[in-house]
Amino acid sequence: MNHGVRQMTKRNAFSLVELVVVVMILGILAAVAAPKLFQTSGTATDNGLRQTLTVVRDAIDLYGADNAGALPPCTGTGADFKAALADYLRGEFPECPVGDAAGNNDVVPTTGTGAAGDASPTAGWKFNTDDGTFICNFSGASNTAGVNYDDF
Repeated sequence: MNHGVRQMTKRNAFSLVELVVVVMILGILAAVAAPKLFQTSGTATDNGLRQTLTVVRDAIDLYGADNAGALPPCTGTGADFKAALADYLRGEFPECPVGDAAGNNDVVPTTGTGAAGDASPTAGWKFNTDDGTFICNFSGASNTAGVNYDDF
């Protein structure tokens, strides 16, 4: 006997409100997590560059120890520099992870005291043939606050 009372039917779907709430929660989580992910990537680039600079600078020191204190030669795009250090590095000469996309494996020679980044083109490496300074040839801001890449 049915006195006008409808029977409840079983629901097999989510309502629009439930879906909107879930999407909003996911959006909030993404907004919190994304900046941390991007910062981690930048820090990894900085740390990788520091490690690469240390490896090449150590190779320059080893070259000097084996060659009566002489510095490796460096002309043009640095092919002679890379060849001179080949015995002191494991694998290929490293590419610079920052700067212009083209020329990230070039070594620009310079003279004088020290070395500053942004020699044309602003990519790759820079080596001072007078004092042995080896830097990243890019003076843009690094991911570490207040530091430029050529300061590493």
